[in-house]
Amino acid sequence: MTSEQTYWQQTKEAIIRYAGEIGIDKIGFATADPFLDLKERLEVHRESGFESGFEEPDLEKRTDPTLTIPEARSLIAIALAYPSKMKNPPKSVPGAYRGILSRSAWGTDYHHVLREKMEKLTAFIRDLEPGAMIESMVDTGGLSDRAVAERAGIGWSGKNCAIITPEFGSWVYLGELVTSLPLPPDAPIEEGCGDCNICVDACPTGALVQGGQLNSQRCVAFLTQVKDFIPDEFRSKIGNRLYGCDTCQTVCPKNKGKHFDYHPEFSPDPEVAKPLLVPILSMGNREFKEVFGKSSSAWRGRKPIQRNAILALAHFKDQSAVPDLIRLLQKDPRPVIRGTAAWALGKIGGTQAGEALQEALSLEKDEEALAEIHKGLALWQQEATV
Repeated sequence: MTSEQTYWQQTKEAIIRYAGEIGIDKIGFATADPFLDLKERLEVHRESGFESGFEEPDLEKRTDPTLTIPEARSLIAIALAYPSKMKNPPKSVPGAYRGILSRSAWGTDYHHVLREKMEKLTAFIRDLEPGAMIESMVDTGGLSDRAVAERAGIGWSGKNCAIITPEFGSWVYLGELVTSLPLPPDAPIEEGCGDCNICVDACPTGALVQGGQLNSQRCVAFLTQVKDFIPDEFRSKIGNRLYGCDTCQTVCPKNKGKHFDYHPEFSPDPEVAKPLLVPILSMGNREFKEVFGKSSSAWRGRKPIQRNAILALAHFKDQSAVPDLIRLLQKDPRPVIRGTAAWALGKIGGTQAGEALQEALSLEKDEEALAEIHKGLALWQQEATV
């Protein structure tokens, strides 16, 4: 090893030590070469119509680190473990049904927590190397977090499209730094999913087209975040999920027994992570921010979560929610909420729901909401004849 190689190895080791001191659970290093194989996969993904629309649209930016920093030589991937279990979760019972946020949305928004740790790591590296060029990104950057993490040896890319680490399973948040420093790279992890196909088979909407490929348009986690009406075929698949979906992770054998509560910021408030559904229906923006504002689930605003709460009440066929749903049908200014409430009333059934739907038929002016009222009435008639 040359003196220069020794110097950069020592620099890398200093970075690793400091990362541990500030609570980074895993760190890995990789070259900043373009992700050529990934670019080909992303092109096929786009052509197949599998994108969510939340991604960076420029495939070059997603696969070439030098478009983030022209002098890029290395990538530093970090991972923070988050809990998979909730202490004393409240029970969902008739008359007090509850929804659920995915584990990635428990506690404080991970973007803030990761960003703070990456800012500290960046400052430390700049102290070591004042001339270093560094750019950090968490989820919202151009590069693929999973591709960087996989190359840097954080874990392998599972058939559930999550990075699976030997230590923490897939219960990890990812972030990365792009830097001009020539740091020695780590080797990718060879372990993989093998013949296991449990996650693909368990996906409620068949969104995992094949191992490692996700049709985002069918993914429940994506559907819970859109602001429009959820397509009919998926509504009954949402269950009581208010934000995100953990099915492909909870069934994964590599996650069995994995639970890490290292970071108090990620510990869930049970009343937020598993909230009562009916109170969500009447939340204004201020109350919504007070309850959900610290969670990453709030980034799309209250409408998707309120719509999902309506679907959850339909899933439970909660008769006690009918007056609240009728109020939304009659008075809410948002067609998506009025229409989803109409559909839910039809699913729940009962005389009161049917009368409200009939009345709304002559009052509704929005075409999409009106179509949902017709769907609701059709469902109501089916329920009435059962």
